Amino acid sequence: MSGNAAESLKDRLRADLKHAMKARNTAEASVLRALLAAIDNAEAPAQSAEQSSAVSRSFAEGAAEVARRALTRERLDTLLADEIKARERAATEMEQHGRADRAELLRVEAEVASRYLQ
Repeated sequence: MSGNAAESLKDRLRADLKHAMKARNTAEASVLRALLAAIDNAEAPAQSAEQSSAVSRSFAEGAAEVARRALTRERLDTLLADEIKARERAATEMEQHGRADRAELLRVEAEVASRYLQ
């Protein structure tokens, strides 16, 4: 399941995103988009020190497609836990600055993200 764990979770997130958008639940849709982006970023191949972000290529040189990283369920759970912790920390900071409304929204986002932990 390790190779398909990320795709399975992303499929579930996309389906839930579609439902949230239909229900006009913008808070839930926002966190689902953020989780999808976090997974996509974690799957991005590592760039070595000698690789440059801008590579000069001649026309018709061929595609340089690189396979994405396969994430295990454990890695996905760690990623989700990090997303949850970041929102909980931000909620605490918002409360300290008198923004209880924003803190509540961040806690709702953390709760939505916790649904996807196994």
